[in-house]
Amino acid sequence: MSLPLSWPRVAVVLLLASAPLTAQHGAPSGEWRTYGGDLGHTRYAALDQITAANFGSLEVAWRFKTDNLGPRPEFTFQSTPLMVKGRLYSTAGSRRAVVALDAATGELKWSYSLDEGRRGAAAPRQLSGRGLSYWTDGAEERILYVTPGYRLIALDAATGFPVSGFGEQGIVDLKQNFDQDLNLETAAVGLHATPIVAGNVVIVGAAFETGANPRSKINVKGYVRGFDVRTGKRLWIFRTIPSPGEFGNNTWKQDSWAYTGNTGVWAQISVDEEAGLAYLPVELPTHDYYGGQRPGDNLFSESLVAVDLKTGARKWHFQLVHHGVWDMDIPCAPILADVMIDGRLRKIVAQPTKQAFLYVFDRLTGEPIWPIVERPVPQGDVPGEHYARTQPIPSKPPAYDRQGFAVDDLIDFTPALRAQGEAAIANYRIGPIFTPPSLSRADGPIATLIMGAQGAATNWPGGSFDPETGLLYVASESSPRPMGLVPAPPGTSDLPYHQGTVLSGARRSGGSGSATAEAGGANPALSVQGLPLVKPPYSRISAIDLTKGEIRWQVPHGATPDLLKNHPALKGLDVAPTGRPGNNVGTLVTKTLVIAGEGNYGPTPSGTRGAMLRAYDKASGREVAAVQMPAPQTGSPMTYMLGGRQYLVIAISGPGYSGELLALRLPAW
Repeated sequence: MSLPLSWPRVAVVLLLASAPLTAQHGAPSGEWRTYGGDLGHTRYAALDQITAANFGSLEVAWRFKTDNLGPRPEFTFQSTPLMVKGRLYSTAGSRRAVVALDAATGELKWSYSLDEGRRGAAAPRQLSGRGLSYWTDGAEERILYVTPGYRLIALDAATGFPVSGFGEQGIVDLKQNFDQDLNLETAAVGLHATPIVAGNVVIVGAAFETGANPRSKINVKGYVRGFDVRTGKRLWIFRTIPSPGEFGNNTWKQDSWAYTGNTGVWAQISVDEEAGLAYLPVELPTHDYYGGQRPGDNLFSESLVAVDLKTGARKWHFQLVHHGVWDMDIPCAPILADVMIDGRLRKIVAQPTKQAFLYVFDRLTGEPIWPIVERPVPQGDVPGEHYARTQPIPSKPPAYDRQGFAVDDLIDFTPALRAQGEAAIANYRIGPIFTPPSLSRADGPIATLIMGAQGAATNWPGGSFDPETGLLYVASESSPRPMGLVPAPPGTSDLPYHQGTVLSGARRSGGSGSATAEAGGANPALSVQGLPLVKPPYSRISAIDLTKGEIRWQVPHGATPDLLKNHPALKGLDVAPTGRPGNNVGTLVTKTLVIAGEGNYGPTPSGTRGAMLRAYDKASGREVAAVQMPAPQTGSPMTYMLGGRQYLVIAISGPGYSGELLALRLPAW
């Protein structure tokens, strides 16, 4: 087989036997048995009791507060619960307890919590996490999840008791049998995502502390492992940083494979059970913005990797970003779909990203459905860095949100505001996607301004897919961030640079002063009179037609903030809907609707604190109805049928509002 010229850095293995082409049908039988509705993360349910005509009549069926499931309230509650046989299962609370609720009433049936002491307190990924997994062989039912302290626990789904035959009394210590020597209490590795169970295999990834300012070029490696769901025995390990003799090791120059860490899978993993493949969305190596200590393309960082479900052997991979220095981790679940393309039914995998590209592949072979072309990208001037000369750019679909930064992205309500925006960015470097971070200087460039990277277009909530129409739905936001590097303070790191910006005292405060480094790039210049620096929409939902590789429609998501509507600089202007900043949320697709809540906490148009849950027409994107929630969406919505009634359940929380599961349904007839 000859490969297209636009495909030079992807390894492909053709599978000798092809499975029958069977569409992903979403959540089965009115239940919601996996985090994404099905193992392909379509987040689709063929339910139609809740429609455009009655969505606005939804009322609260029950509420479950999580305040007492941990030593303190949790204000970032990200779980998507499961519903199986009338029971709803979720992680919850600041210690990541597991609860089983009556799915009709919200009554607590059982709870389980493990106090991990110092190990839990030192964990890099704390709080409730994003959920759990369910497994059954028809006779036995288990709930599996990962604790903040990085333990895999199997619970009896009926009682909540640990399963004695799994690991050691129901627990597998994930810091052991990891092909690395780790301190069991303090090693900074954990996981927010759910394990994924397919057949009798449970797959677990790894996550770490933020990669902006690592203390060392040496860190834990983010290997992925498969375990036997019955016994907890390790079945396989996939080394995301290849060892000598393994494919890809030569992409880590100067023996950087030996000490570099991270390159974990902190996002959700997807599985095609028929093909026997698991799809791993891999993150960056150590240091998100500087890679001088890891020259080379750095496989399998920022790659989508298909591995054998039973053995972990690599079948194919595609690296989305070579030698990443932009924090473009693959953040969310790959979406598996069966779609008619050019008159042929194709089994595809579609990957939403922080950079607002949707990368689409044949999920059996890794062949891009539409050409992905290596194109030259801007080069930087940070001493010691090893920039990739080209990056793979999809020809279809087009980017679904803004990338990089251009003058045309600036606020444009009035000419005066545009002029102030231009002045605000005068000392910043701007450019197209893959413009590298800048070495920060007070006299410029202060940093590189960029969207679709650290300020992710799409983050961990990911997208959803409608198997009836071939449309993929994804929420995104336009959020500029400064990417600057400053010298690491003496004694803080063996790496030369940290993320940050150098700003003069005058620029920071309006007075005089010496240059100051601000870690994290916090900068008042990234607004204009308190208004967002960029023009709206600030967030949107896009419908992407996977049969053609085209964007079918895009609509702003969320109400225009009161800050804009009431701002004196906009007095008398007819401001079109802008969407709300901070709306990086997950979508749900049903037989009739696309559903997503507002993610930005603040005053609603009525003046009360809360957020709206909105429903859109699937074909056109027209908003058809909305209901108010007491707090923003912080987990992704799910739906199920029980007792002849359809329920919507969503995790909500926010500053001053602790985590809550909110269940909605139509009034009784």
